[in-house]
Amino acid sequence: MTTQLLSRFAHAGRASGALRVVRIAAQSGALAGLWLVADFVVRQLHLPVPGGVVGLVALLALLFCGGIAPRWIKAGADWLLSDMLLFFIPAAVAAVQYGGLFREDGWRLALVVVAGTLMVMVAVAFAVDQAARLERRLALRRVMVARHAARV
Repeated sequence: MTTQLLSRFAHAGRASGALRVVRIAAQSGALAGLWLVADFVVRQLHLPVPGGVVGLVALLALLFCGGIAPRWIKAGADWLLSDMLLFFIPAAVAAVQYGGLFREDGWRLALVVVAGTLMVMVAVAFAVDQAARLERRLALRRVMVARHAARV
């Protein structure tokens, strides 16, 4: 009896693990597809903005308007973010290839990288703060509506 339960549990674990891998692959593919569509639009319209930025704005709009539920892309996005370091390997290889450039203008490049990183950090902090304030206001509004409905 115990062996049968363990066998069923192990089989269910493998099945749920395989389902998780398929879910991550499908969601990552959907995010990549959105990027490809956005990149195509940018190229066709000759926009001065990278396709990734347009794709992120489109994804944000879809998330806010309810066109995409966050759970539909969460596992794929989590996987992409957890393995983000792998995406910087080509940049590191390019840095090694252009050693002369770094010797001549390295301080300027470092300044741009540090300033850019700080700007991104400030922008993200501001966006998170504004989103948290919006969530608090919406939660307070829901509580007030519920209290008003309970009184009536």
